[in-house]
Amino acid sequence: MSPVSCYLLVFTSVLSLSRVTEGQTAPVIFYPFGSVAGDTVNISTEDEISQLIDLWSPFVFFGRAYNRTYVNSNGDLTFNQPSSEYISQPFPINGSEDIIAPLWTDIDVSVNGIISYQQYSTGSVLTRATQDINQYFPGLNFMAIWVLVATWDRVAYHYHSGTETSFQVVLISGSDLSFILMNYGDCAATHNIVQAGYDTINSTAYFAIPGSNNGNFMPNLKNSTNVNVPGRWAFRVDGGTHQNSLQENVVGIQMRVTSFSDLRDSANIETVIEKLQQELIKYGLPNSVKLNLRRVQKTQP
Repeated sequence: MSPVSCYLLVFTSVLSLSRVTEGQTAPVIFYPFGSVAGDTVNISTEDEISQLIDLWSPFVFFGRAYNRTYVNSNGDLTFNQPSSEYISQPFPINGSEDIIAPLWTDIDVSVNGIISYQQYSTGSVLTRATQDINQYFPGLNFMAIWVLVATWDRVAYHYHSGTETSFQVVLISGSDLSFILMNYGDCAATHNIVQAGYDTINSTAYFAIPGSNNGNFMPNLKNSTNVNVPGRWAFRVDGGTHQNSLQENVVGIQMRVTSFSDLRDSANIETVIEKLQQELIKYGLPNSVKLNLRRVQKTQP
């Protein structure tokens, strides 16, 4: 073998190794991932791939218990069948499939990036998940018994060579409770159709992260949150009857603003309503309930 061929083989080997290990510089909100964490790692020469995972513990998603899931390359998880759909649809879809979509869009891991995943039933990841859920959902005395972490690290958008986008979804269960964390690092803007959130069969429950249907919004995902942790969204998704106790008690919400100018701009009004609805959905308000803001004129005595 000629010296030139030897050097070429060494270079190719080093390049492949770097793609597996590069994700260790991800934001601190990411759970451990990649080859260093012991993940199963996919570096594919194909545009669209799906990996079937037999779950060690059933995951309850709005009343349906699943024993398997598919990690699809285009940024989503499905349960009954794999999905190669690269053109995302805005939630609610009113479709026939449950879907968890940290970032559903046209992703091409044959260009750059990796997809990796791992299940946990013991260890520090369960301890971390238990602490996170009890922080975001106080009063449940939750203890995680199973966690699945799936990560898309520095993946490229199709037709956008050179782009790098990193995000992660964490499925957490314990007893009859189920939760999802969606974590976002640096996400490139894109002209592709995008959507982030989750949807259920017939859209009986769904949530779309505000702004996530706009490709230009993608860089803002790492600063967005519903739990006061930039880049993280947390949802309770078991769908039990006890989860809906909030909607039986919430009759109305009154807010006080410092001046009328705070709500004179329609964009400010939408922001206020949006943040309120996100917080209430997190604690069990059904997605079908819409909040409206009514201005009340104060009269002088």
